[in-house]
Amino acid sequence: MAKAGYTVTTGGAVALTGGAAKTVLGVRANAAFGLDLKKVRVSFDGTTATAVPALVEVCYCTWATNGTMGTNNTTLTSAVAQLYGRAQTHGVTAGKNWTSEPTVLTPLEEWLVSPAGGIVVYDWPLGDTPDCAFSEGFAIRVTAPAGVNVRAGLVWERA
Repeated sequence: MAKAGYTVTTGGAVALTGGAAKTVLGVRANAAFGLDLKKVRVSFDGTTATAVPALVEVCYCTWATNGTMGTNNTTLTSAVAQLYGRAQTHGVTAGKNWTSEPTVLTPLEEWLVSPAGGIVVYDWPLGDTPDCAFSEGFAIRVTAPAGVNVRAGLVWERA
């Protein structure tokens, strides 16, 4: 079956405060379909080579609270772009830079990454991609020991 693939990025730096977990990017399916997460991209702009690594988590999110894009975050719904497949409306909502953390977040993968120009480029292996239920989705949460900026991206298919 042919699938349609979509992407969203932060479109700019998201500032992290030392020691505080922050959801920097998230995407939520609508009530008609779920999402099949394909790729994750995260990068930092720090310059201190001795900086303590940041914890990067890719999370399953139910969006039980703070899941309305544009409330306690910056909406990115209009920034969602189709990468491949039959042209169709993406039907998702997306956001960045939460000021109050969404719930319920369940980490699926995590990495310790240097904030001094560190990068995560992860493509889930074919057949191992996580998917979500209708009206739920995925988020990238980062905890950096010191203030640094982060950029992130997600790629998914409708499931």
